[in-house]
Amino acid sequence: MKQILELRVNGDRHEVGVPTHFTLLETLRYVLGLTGSKQGCDKGDCGACTVIVDGEAVLSCIMPVQEAEGREVRTVEGIAGRRGAHPLQKAFDLTGAAQCGFCTPGILCSALALLEVNPQADRDEIARALSGNLCRCTGYTKIFEAVLLAGQAMSSGREPAEIIGEP
Repeated sequence: MKQILELRVNGDRHEVGVPTHFTLLETLRYVLGLTGSKQGCDKGDCGACTVIVDGEAVLSCIMPVQEAEGREVRTVEGIAGRRGAHPLQKAFDLTGAAQCGFCTPGILCSALALLEVNPQADRDEIARALSGNLCRCTGYTKIFEAVLLAGQAMSSGREPAEIIGEP
């Protein structure tokens, strides 16, 4: 059985027909073709599916799609703006924070949800915000450095490269 829902994803309105058992993740990936959010554990343990719903990081693999109706959903595909990459994306690039990339979209969404509320978050606040995102490739040090750098950029209006003295 299918249902028709109206979703707002990355600023665009979508009317979708989805099976009643679909999660937000399944709808994003298999109906809307937004494959940036990864399908990892399917039980809310790894964070690879994290997206931002009404400004809050959520695990899309355990969120019934019906709960997203009438709310603003932002995926990793919606982070960059008209002017290009977001400071958080630039900071990840500059610090080498992205390894294989499987977990990166979820980490970016979790970090952005934090930084949009508190761009001056400290390392402990960042660690708490990212505690639901598992990465098997890093020790998280570069990820924390990237989020701190992005927060500095967002607070100051400067580019991450300027802050670290890169050309």
